[in-house]
Amino acid sequence: MPDAPAKRPYHHGNLRAELLDAAERSLRAHGVEGLSLRNLARDVGVSHAAPRPHFADRGALLDALAESGFRRLGARLRAAVDGIDDEGGDGSGDEGESGGDLPARLHAFARAYARFATENAALTALMTAGKHRPGASPAVAEAAGAAFEQISDLIAHGQARGELAGGDPEDVGIIIYATVLGITTVINGGMVDPTRLDTLLDTAVTQFLRGARPAGGA
Repeated sequence: MPDAPAKRPYHHGNLRAELLDAAERSLRAHGVEGLSLRNLARDVGVSHAAPRPHFADRGALLDALAESGFRRLGARLRAAVDGIDDEGGDGSGDEGESGGDLPARLHAFARAYARFATENAALTALMTAGKHRPGASPAVAEAAGAAFEQISDLIAHGQARGELAGGDPEDVGIIIYATVLGITTVINGGMVDPTRLDTLLDTAVTQFLRGARPAGGA
C-alpha cells in the first residue's frame, strides 16, 4: 500500500515574511495576475490555510506587498539624501544644517528613486496602483506618505533658504516626483534605452531647479 502523501505544515517559521518574499518573486516572474494565496502556500511548503492569519484575502496580500515596498523605498531615499549631508554639505558653513546642498540632495533623491523603480519594476507598478486601489489598507497610503514626505521637506527647506520660489512644498515636490516617475515609466516600458537613465535624470533635476528659482534669482 503506497504511503499517504505527507501533510504540509500549518506553521513555517516567520511565515508572513516568507510569503511576502515568495509573492515578490512571483510578481517579478509572472505579474500581479499570477499571485494567489494558495500558490504562495504551495511555494513555501505550507498548507493552503496557513496564510489566512496573515492575509485575509488576496487584496490584503497586495496591500502588504505595496506597504513593504514603500517602506523599503523610503529607507533607500532617506539613505541617499542623508548621505549628501554626511559628505560635508555645500561648504557654506551650514554643513550641520539639514539640506545644505539642495541640488545634490535632489539629484540623490531622483537617482535613488529611479534605481529602485527600474530594479523593481513590477513591484513599483503595484505600489503606485495600490495607493489608489478602492478599499486598500490605510497603511499603504501611510507608508507612501512617509517615503515621499522627504521630497516635500527638501522643497520646504530650499524655499526657506531662498533657493526655490514659494508655493505649497507638496505641490512643488509632486512636479519633480512626477517627472522622475515618468522617466522610469518609459524606461521600464522599453520606450527609452536604459543607458540613458542617468542623463535623463540629471537633465530633469537641473531643469527643475532652473525653473523653480525665485524671480530675479541668479
